[in-house]
Amino acid sequence: MRTTLICAALALGLGSTPALAQSGEITIWSWNIAASSLKATVSGFNKQHPDVKVTVQDLGNQPTYDKSIAGCAAGGVGLPDIVSIENGEAENYWSQFPDCFVDLHTLGYTADDQKKFPDFKRTELEVGDKAYAMPWDSGPVAAFYRRDFYEKAGVDPASIKTWDDFIAAGKKVQAANPGVTMTNADFNGDTEFFRMISNEQGCGYFAADGQSITVNQPKCVDTLAKIKDMKDAGIISSADWGTKITNNTAGTVATQVYGGWYEGTIRTESAGENGKWGVYLMPSLTADGPRAANLGGSSLAITSASKNKEAAYAYLKYTLETNEGQITMLRDFGLVPSLISALDDPYVSQGLPYWGGQAVWKDILATLPKVVPSRGTPFQSDAEIIMRAVQTKYLGGGYPDAKAALDDAASQIAAATGLPVK
Repeated sequence: MRTTLICAALALGLGSTPALAQSGEITIWSWNIAASSLKATVSGFNKQHPDVKVTVQDLGNQPTYDKSIAGCAAGGVGLPDIVSIENGEAENYWSQFPDCFVDLHTLGYTADDQKKFPDFKRTELEVGDKAYAMPWDSGPVAAFYRRDFYEKAGVDPASIKTWDDFIAAGKKVQAANPGVTMTNADFNGDTEFFRMISNEQGCGYFAADGQSITVNQPKCVDTLAKIKDMKDAGIISSADWGTKITNNTAGTVATQVYGGWYEGTIRTESAGENGKWGVYLMPSLTADGPRAANLGGSSLAITSASKNKEAAYAYLKYTLETNEGQITMLRDFGLVPSLISALDDPYVSQGLPYWGGQAVWKDILATLPKVVPSRGTPFQSDAEIIMRAVQTKYLGGGYPDAKAALDDAASQIAAATGLPVK
């Protein structure tokens, strides 16, 4: 039998309710740094639950999604106990397979537990009175930069307030550092810059209620136009995830604009560059504009197929709902806490040697209250695929302007989803 629940011994002479000790095995699917961070919490979890064996499998991001969707479609066959789910894709699961994951309320997840996390992290994880997943990490956007490249060019990151400032700084950085590109973007396989800047500007693929399409509204148009400005200025080179990491280590890129979780990727994958990197706020479209956005962030969900749901929930409670669990992941791998209380942990205010003594988490996490919630909806994947193709065509000169490009994107998304264009 894979799992058992063993009643803890009653204290002699006391009539108190016995606690339940968990035992057995649980398996988790995840990817990359996220998987590594989960592994880092196992030791602390096992101090409280020594009889639970936790196995974290690093499948990679897309394979985790593909295999878990396939498992749900097969009625739970082959699924692990816990699945890592990106917030932007969460509603794809609940809408297609509402019975594939456990309502956490049935395992003891209360309204008080839910209040420990910000609303923008819970929006896509809860449907009606059901909570299908517990918030894990968030992705407050920041600009990670090479101090030495900027200094050689005489560029002060504090002077970069707008994306036009970023373009001007990029030209200086590239001129002063031959062979270095100001930044990278995965133009062939992602819309990361579009999603980051549009979220900063309060725009996205869909309205906040998920009932209409808003991708062609003015702020989204301004966003796409500015991305083309950056590309046409020659300060962005195309690079996928792996190539970005290679460029970081090789010293051929000066800045990576990404969610806060990228701190762990730089620090662990480019460990030899200790002290060379720093962080500043993402630029805005205007000098007095907003400078906060969220990119990515995930949750953990327990599958209905799990034979050890109680032990799986105990793991979620420790890893995601205690400062110890969350700060372990932040400290070791840069996974940004969603747990509100963890943001006040002393570690957040510490200067970090790798980042030249900068208290990067204090700066990055200060933007979280300013992030505008962005709804993924069950149609996020459809919209993303369409937008990637439209972005490629637009950047290649295939549309007269950004408005025409996004009108086309909105029309295609409407055809694919049946939602109206707002």
